[in-house]
Amino acid sequence: MQLIDYLVFLVYFIIVSGYGIYIYRKHKTQEADSKDYFLAEGSLTWWAIGASLIASNISAEQFIGMSGSGFAMGLAVSAYEWMAALTLVLVAVFFIPIYLKNNIYTMPQFLSQRYNTTVSTIMAVFWLLVYVFVNLTSILYLGALAIETISGIDFTYCVYGLAIFSIIITLGGMKVIGYTDVFQVFVLICGGLATTYLALDLVAEQYGGSGVIDGLVVMKREASSHFHMILNEGQLTIPDGMGGTRDAYMDLPGLSVLMGGLWITNLSYWGANQYIVQRALGADLRTARSGLLFAAFLKMLMPIIVVLPGIAAYVLYQKGLFQQEMANGLGHVKPDHAYPVLLNLLPNGLRGLSFAALTAAIVASLAGKANSIATIFTLDIYQKFFSPKATEERLVVVGKVTVVAASLIGVVVAPSLRNLDQGFQYIQEYTGFISPGVLAIFLLGFFWKPTTALAATVAAVLTIPLSTFLKFQFPSIPFLDRMSIVFLVLVELMVLLTLLDPKSRNNPDGLDIEKSMFKPSAGFVAGSILICGMLSALYIVFW
Repeated sequence: MQLIDYLVFLVYFIIVSGYGIYIYRKHKTQEADSKDYFLAEGSLTWWAIGASLIASNISAEQFIGMSGSGFAMGLAVSAYEWMAALTLVLVAVFFIPIYLKNNIYTMPQFLSQRYNTTVSTIMAVFWLLVYVFVNLTSILYLGALAIETISGIDFTYCVYGLAIFSIIITLGGMKVIGYTDVFQVFVLICGGLATTYLALDLVAEQYGGSGVIDGLVVMKREASSHFHMILNEGQLTIPDGMGGTRDAYMDLPGLSVLMGGLWITNLSYWGANQYIVQRALGADLRTARSGLLFAAFLKMLMPIIVVLPGIAAYVLYQKGLFQQEMANGLGHVKPDHAYPVLLNLLPNGLRGLSFAALTAAIVASLAGKANSIATIFTLDIYQKFFSPKATEERLVVVGKVTVVAASLIGVVVAPSLRNLDQGFQYIQEYTGFISPGVLAIFLLGFFWKPTTALAATVAAVLTIPLSTFLKFQFPSIPFLDRMSIVFLVLVELMVLLTLLDPKSRNNPDGLDIEKSMFKPSAGFVAGSILICGMLSALYIVFW
């Protein structure tokens, strides 16, 4: 990076930090309130909720990990983004009303209210482990990898810098995170689109053309294998990061993507995930739904920003560019290097803007993840088991200490992930160890009143062992299909255990639910229909 790039990045850093301080002082209350700190209760507008959802979701795992998967597998990986848009609509209609009607602040609180303390505690521990050791550490790893590749700064210092920057934002609470995320999303979209434009233009230049249209035509011609939304078994082989190859079908198993495990991943992530749902829990129903619909439209845009550059990098690599830069220390192709290497080809100044966009995505996700870790630990572990009578001020302090502690763990663990070939797939697979159990427990808890606490406890305890058993005993099963199998087994077990329990017939569900809660406004319905139409068109074109 040149001086102009560092200056662009410095301007971004000053604006984000200054705006965060302004929001903190403007909304700071005289007395510390845990609900205000963790949820920004009543303070976030619909556009702030939608922007914060995307800023927290789009991180290094998308910019680096999904671009890497775009390099390896092509447009098919966009299913995670486009199907997430439809999932957000379903969550807004069916999940959010239940949370808001029952004054739910954390996902374990919902489980405690619907089932019992045992279920909520088991899942709280699982969530904390996954958030800290899979999500937080992988975001730090992928972010540091990108910054090291672009700037030349040592990986370790990049990890330290990202952790410190995110801690500063997180300590201000959800209001600071939510409103700084609006600016972060603006930066990441502008910088991301600039990177995509220049990447496509560079592809066109290599083949005697110019501009985005020529670039897309060249990419479609030179990488036709990378423009299919549905992958069949044996259709595409990809690098495994160790000098060999493997079948892309193992990551995206054909029609199962549309009708199987990806629904479990998406519904669990967007509908029963503290990290995401937390943004909407402090708002009224209309505002929350509008925010989720806004996020769904932004999701439709994401493959343009994070997948197309990966495919462009693949075409340039096939042309003979940056062969050495795309390799790891052993000379094996490393898909996750695609986006950072591509940024190094950008003009001075724009490289700084794209670098700022990438950093914005990383820091926003780190801040959101750390805040969710602090929320669950403080309200569902510390207050429940260690200090039931803790003051609001004490809870806020514990939350801030938890933020720092989780970040330190991430700093220590992140370097151990350097042997991954595709970080995005790593995150999806290992998060998927608990997703089937989470979704089974929540769906039956929402919509089948007899479901008992015993049934939920069994599902919570078995989700990781069952997933682990299938992974190592049946390695030929794609992980998305494995999630479907585990989900169906757990649902069947829960239904069976409930039906065998005579108490289930009189089991109060502990939830206040009315049919009228699920009726969306006319504007929301129109927006949802538009999203469904756009998704249908995309899948028809790229089938």
